Amino acid sequence: MLQCPILISPTILLLDIDGVIRDVAGSYRRAVQETVQHYSGWFPTAVDIDALKGEGAWNNDWDASLELLRRFGAELPDRQALINVFSGFYFGGNPEGPPEEWTGFIRDEPLLVDADFFAELSRRGIRWGFVSGAEPPSARFVLKRRLGLNDPPLIAMGDAPDKPDPSGLIRLAKQLSRDEIPGTVAYLGDTVADIHTVLNARSRCPDWDWISLGVIPPHVRRRADYRSQLQAAGAEQVLETTLSLLELIA
Repeated sequence: MLQCPILISPTILLLDIDGVIRDVAGSYRRAVQETVQHYSGWFPTAVDIDALKGEGAWNNDWDASLELLRRFGAELPDRQALINVFSGFYFGGNPEGPPEEWTGFIRDEPLLVDADFFAELSRRGIRWGFVSGAEPPSARFVLKRRLGLNDPPLIAMGDAPDKPDPSGLIRLAKQLSRDEIPGTVAYLGDTVADIHTVLNARSRCPDWDWISLGVIPPHVRRRADYRSQLQAAGAEQVLETTLSLLELIA
C-alpha cells in the first residue's frame, strides 16, 4: 500500500551509505555472492540476499555471507579467512592502501546522489551525517573522494556496534546537536535493520523526536513487496529514491 507523503522538518538528518548514497548491487552484494560461491559453489541470488537482510539481523555483509553458507549446509570457514576473500573481491587490493590501486568491485558503484544534494540540505539549515556499516576506507572513498564532501560526520564499521544497535546513531545525533537536546532526528536507510535502529534509538532516548525513513535500493525488482517490508518494520515514510527526500522536507 502506498503512503501519502507527509512533509517533515528534521533538524538532523543521518543517512546510511550502501543502497542510499551508492548502489552496491554490483559491489558489496556481488562480493557476498562471489564469497559464498567461493566456499560452497552456490551463487545466491539478489532475492536470497534481500530475504536474509529482511530479517533485520544481518547488516554486516561478512556475517551475512557466513549465514548464507550455514543455511546452505556448507562447512563454515574461519571468519578472518572469509573476510580476506570478501575483501579481495570488493577492494581488489589493500583496503588501507591508495584507492588508485584498488581493482575490485568498489570501482563499479553508481552514485545515487551528488554533492549538490548535501549543499541543499545545508542551505535548508539541516545538519547531516552518516551512520553506516561500511568499512571506513570504503565509506571515506565514496564520501570524500567521489562526492567531494569535506570531513563529513561519519560513524562506520568498528566505530560503534553493528546496527540495529542504535549506539552509533545516538552518538552522531548528539555530536551534531552540539550537546543540546536535538530537535527532530531523521535516519534514512534501505534495510529492515536500519528501520529497527531508529526504533531502538527511540526506546533508548524517548525524549527525542525520531523519524524512520526507508528508501528502496535500485537493485530491487519487487519494489511493492520491499516497500511493504520496510513499512511493516516501522518506516514512517518509504522513498523511491534518495533524491526524492528533498520533496518531503518542509
